[in-house]
Order: sequence, then C-alpha cells, then structure tokens
Amino acid sequence: MKLDPKIPPSKLQDKWDYYKDHCKLISPANKKKYTILIVGTGLAGASAAATLAELGYNVKSFCIQDSPRRAHSIAAQGGINGAKNYPNDGDTVWRLFYDTIKGGDYRSREANVYRLAQISNSIIDQCTAQGVPFAREYSGLLANRSFGGAQVSRTFYAKGQTGQQLLLGAYSAMSRQINAGKIEMLARREMLDLVLVDGFARGIIVRNLVTGEIEKYAGDAVLLCTGGYSNVYYLSTNAKNSNVTAAWRCHKKGALFANPCYTQIHPTCIPVSGDYQSKLTLMSEGLRNDGRVWVPKDSKDTRHPDAIPEVERDYYLETRYPSFGNLVPRDVASRNAKKVTDEGRGVGKTGLAVYLDFRDAINQQGEKAIASKYGNLFEMYQRITDENPYKVPMRIYPAVHYTMGGLWVDYNLMSTIPGLHVLGEANFSDHGANRLGASALMQGLADGYFVIPYTLGDYLASNELIPVDTKHPAFEAAETQVREQVSKLLSIKGDKTVLEFHRQLGKLLWDSVGMSRNQTGLKDVLAEITQLKSEYWQNVKVPSNATTLNKNLEFAGRVADFLELGQLMAQDALYREESCGAHFREEYQTPEGEAQRNDLDYSYVAAWEYTGETNRSLLHQESLEFTNVSLTQRSYK
Repeated sequence: MKLDPKIPPSKLQDKWDYYKDHCKLISPANKKKYTILIVGTGLAGASAAATLAELGYNVKSFCIQDSPRRAHSIAAQGGINGAKNYPNDGDTVWRLFYDTIKGGDYRSREANVYRLAQISNSIIDQCTAQGVPFAREYSGLLANRSFGGAQVSRTFYAKGQTGQQLLLGAYSAMSRQINAGKIEMLARREMLDLVLVDGFARGIIVRNLVTGEIEKYAGDAVLLCTGGYSNVYYLSTNAKNSNVTAAWRCHKKGALFANPCYTQIHPTCIPVSGDYQSKLTLMSEGLRNDGRVWVPKDSKDTRHPDAIPEVERDYYLETRYPSFGNLVPRDVASRNAKKVTDEGRGVGKTGLAVYLDFRDAINQQGEKAIASKYGNLFEMYQRITDENPYKVPMRIYPAVHYTMGGLWVDYNLMSTIPGLHVLGEANFSDHGANRLGASALMQGLADGYFVIPYTLGDYLASNELIPVDTKHPAFEAAETQVREQVSKLLSIKGDKTVLEFHRQLGKLLWDSVGMSRNQTGLKDVLAEITQLKSEYWQNVKVPSNATTLNKNLEFAGRVADFLELGQLMAQDALYREESCGAHFREEYQTPEGEAQRNDLDYSYVAAWEYTGETNRSLLHQESLEFTNVSLTQRSYK
C-alpha cells in the first residue's frame, strides 16, 4: 500500500495557503444537503461540530458521556501554545514549529507541524472572542508562561483549568447550533463499528449505553474525534471512559494504525499509592515553572524534606540540563526521574517519587502569587494526598498520559478509508515520538476549527457519493457483527472479571512497553499478551445482560480491543530498533544515557494494517522528509 500524505507543493510557509487557494468548495446552499457524523465531543469533536454546523452542514454528534462537558479534554490543566510573542521574548511561528519538530524527536511531518504553528494564533483569537477567561497581565494583554521544551513563554492558560475553559467555549458554540437545529446531539452512545459502502465511510453502528439498543446512522462522511488510548495501561491520567474501541474498529475495517508504541509518559503526576487505584492524577507541567525537582543525594536519606540541607539535595534536572533546567521536555524529565529512583534515591513510602518543591518560589514571590497561578492545583493535590504543598514539597512520579500514535491520516486529516477523517489525539499526525506540553489542546482545536472545514469540503466536492440510508445491506452486516460480539462476551460466563484482565494487561505493558523497553522484554510480553487474550475469550465474567445500562459489558468490549492493541504496541516497539523521544529502547542510548535515534533506517511513520486476528499486522511506511530542519541529536543542555 502506497501512503500518500497529499502534502501540497510550494514552500513550507506557503503550503497551507496554497491548499486553501486550490481546494474545492461547496456553496452555502449545497452544504445543507450533506450529513456529517462526528464521533466524540471533546475539543476536536466539539469544535468541528460547531464549525461545520455554522457553515450549514447537518451534523449528528455522538457523545459517550451524558454531556460534552464531561469529555476528557476538561482534564488538561497547564495551557495551550500560541506564537503571539506577547512577552516579546523572541517567539515566532517558526520557533514554535521547530520546537515541536525537535520535541517530537524528528518523527513528525514538517508540513502538518508548520500548519499547526501557523494556526496557533488564530486559535487564541477565536477562544478569546468566545469568552475563554485566559489569565491576563496588568496591561490587559493575555498572560503567558513557560512550558517544557521551549525557551520562550508562549503558553496561554486559565489557572490550572485551561482544558475545561476551552471546552466550555467550544461547547457553547456547539450548543448554539443544537438550538438552531443544525446539530443533533446523541448522548450516551458508544461507536462499535464503521459502515463502508463501496469502500467509503458512510455510517456507524452505536450502542445506546442506557437502553442497550443497537442503533444505525448514515451520513456522507465520518469524523472520528475519540481521543487517545492510554487506558490500555490500566493506570493512566485518562478518564476511565477513554478507550480505543472506535478507532480500533475502524482499524479492523481498513484504517492503518500509525506509531502505536509512541506513548507519552508525563513526569508530573501524583504517585501510585496502592492496588485499589483505578486511575492516576495529573499535576500540570506548568508547575515546573516555579517548582524545583530534586531528590536526596544519599540513597539512605529518609529524613523529612525540610531536614535535608541544600548541599545534600540533588536538583538533577538543573545540574544535567543547565539551559532548560526543570523545563526539559516530558520524556527527558520522566526518564531522569526513573533513573534516580532506580538508584534508590526515590522518596515517599514506595520510593517511586521525587520532590517538586515550591519553597524557593514562595520565598521569592509570596504565597499569594503562587496561589494565583496554581491555587486549584495545590488544592487538588492536598485533597488527594492530605499534604499541604505550600508547606511541604509535592511528591511526583511519571505516569502514562498522552498517545502520539493513532490512526494514520494524510494532510487532509483523512485516513486510508475514504471519508473517514480523524481529528485530535485519535490521529497520529503532529507530535512525533513525544508531545510537547500545551500542544494537545492546540492540535484538537486547530483540526476542528480551522483545518477540517476546508479538507472536508474538498473531499465532498471531489467525490460523487451515492445516496445511502441505514437500509443498505452494509448496515445490516455491521449490526449483525456487533450483536454477535456482544452476545459472545455475555455467553462466556467465566471466573475472572474484566477489571482483573485489564489490570493484568496494564502491568505487562507498563513493565515492558513503558518508560523503557528492550528486545527480550518485548518478545516475552508479546507471548504473554497473546496468552492473556486467549484466556480472556474463555474465562471473562460479564454479568447482567445487553438490554440495560451495563458498565461491565461496556468495559468488556473495550478491554477486548485493548488486548489486540497491546499486541500491536509491543510489535511496533520491537520492530523500531532505536530510541526516539518517549520510546526508549535500552539497547540504543548515547554514552550520556539519552535517546539515540537511527535516522538512516527509521525516519518514517510506521503504519500498520490489520490482517486478521490470527495473523501479525503488516507494516507500511511513510518516509519522513526533512527539508527545512536538520536532523540532530536532541540536546537540552
């Protein structure tokens, strides 16, 4: 299969303008003839729904929660990037582009990343016009703060609630169109299959999570905006409802899955405290602006942090990376936290934590100033840990956060299935091997507000789509397949709960496809996941029935998909014999312990084709060409 990214000709800086100048358009009078199915109502889905409905399309929006306001986008805390250069510290669109390319360890498309940097300023303007309450300086300009991987302040924020405030802005724009009758909102629906007619994405099969009813919907295009798959690890910073099912079912229908092993480990999370936990809690990377990361120099030092004098503390990020200090990218900060805890210098009861200390910042700026920046985050930390971070250092440790992998898309955000567009975290496109902080919100809103209106219009204007409704045989076939899987899960009546299987899978992946990987561990875990998957389909216990609200049944389908995804993640990690960004192979590192890329052999996007349950996936490659940046060893020293 030849992967054509469909990158426009012209210079890098002009590609998006060239595309907009030459793409096909649909007249306002004709847009109302098209129905667009949008799955997911986070930032990407809500912004796309609002924008397309405003343009005149008929939109059906499918929400897995009871309201779009519960989408996991609300959990984003620290901010959203934009190259406005309000602090006048030297930022430009080019610098944002370069920092993102470098931060992703040179494993993302130049054209997509530059477009993202270009659009960033429009996103800030749009959200400000919507009333998003970004923090402001005394002058009235929007405030900026620093974030990892950049030496300029370009991150716009609303305390530690940036994701929530941005989503409320998109949700209000969406609600306006619901009220106008241009968006039909279908809440508590989970997409379980994609319907293809003549090879085109023309509909979806969903389950009503309240009644259990299987429903069919037809349209002219499908937009998948369902977020990432970090919950494959069981413990992650993602909400429990976050899953891979919609994307995975599309993958099994022919959409290639790209870079599945590219998982971001976030360095600033509340550490694991016991087996009872169902998820982990993120503490914003923005805290590293003022918090200093350290551990005791002596591995046997168990004193209270206040009793450890300055000379006996190791501020290891500041020492090792003097240029960036505590603001190194997330993968670098995470690996270094693992290194010092592996040396036995971790803190807390488990030894799997490091300190994030605000003592110096409070002494310099005052407690009131720190509270104005991070007050809600400090309050959340205290509620969870019963420790006051104004008085004692926070304890943090890396946790699974964001997934850079996802369905492969071209420059138009279209997958290898015509008509199936994939937006936001559900696609692979912009972050390479490691996402820089404050760029996920940027990508979701760029895709929904500013990219898809052009690329979807071009697709619809370029293809003659035959009229299709849910009576088409393809819908009946897809519905039958969904019903058969639901019945199969309910009929097993085994001894182990879905939760037990999920926790077991998560531990396998964390140990072998987590912060660091090696060939032996990856080969072993592939065999172990295969065995676990076989056991799952013979011994899983799913109580109750399919005709009512049944959380066990919901999670059973998702864990079945996670088991298959886990196999592909391990296969992808094993195949890529290099260390790259957040994907760290222990066999491939510099003498200083940094990630060592192999640009000669692995400067490509790994896009995997599903070939059947008993067969290994087939690898396709999209070569990455870098004509505007030089491929160099990343250095933040």
